Amino acid sequence: MDSYTSPSTKPIYRGTQIIWYIVGVADVLLAFRFFLKLFGANPIADFTSFIYNVSSPLAAPFLNVFRQSRVEGSLFEWTTLLAMLVYWIIGWGIIKLFLMGKTVSTPEAARKLNEQEKTS
Repeated sequence: MDSYTSPSTKPIYRGTQIIWYIVGVADVLLAFRFFLKLFGANPIADFTSFIYNVSSPLAAPFLNVFRQSRVEGSLFEWTTLLAMLVYWIIGWGIIKLFLMGKTVSTPEAARKLNEQEKTS
């Protein structure tokens, strides 16, 4: 049985899709937050308020990492960019863990090990 017809392939594929979807949604919300703050959006407008409320828990762990840069009502929130990067890296790491559970044939494993030895 090769790795493409293994029963573990489809669940791993679905798992990777779910992880990338979650990371994508988080990063889109954080991107909206970043641009709304950058362009000085009215914080009491319904859409702005919604984005700030939904993205606040995602940005909260990073809020005091860097100083904020203010220029005439605009706010360059470095921490939001950091949050986007960290969530992407976490998603990538989880995907790599999922892929370790994929069934691999002996010839395929040998080939990949040889490739790893060449890059090490």
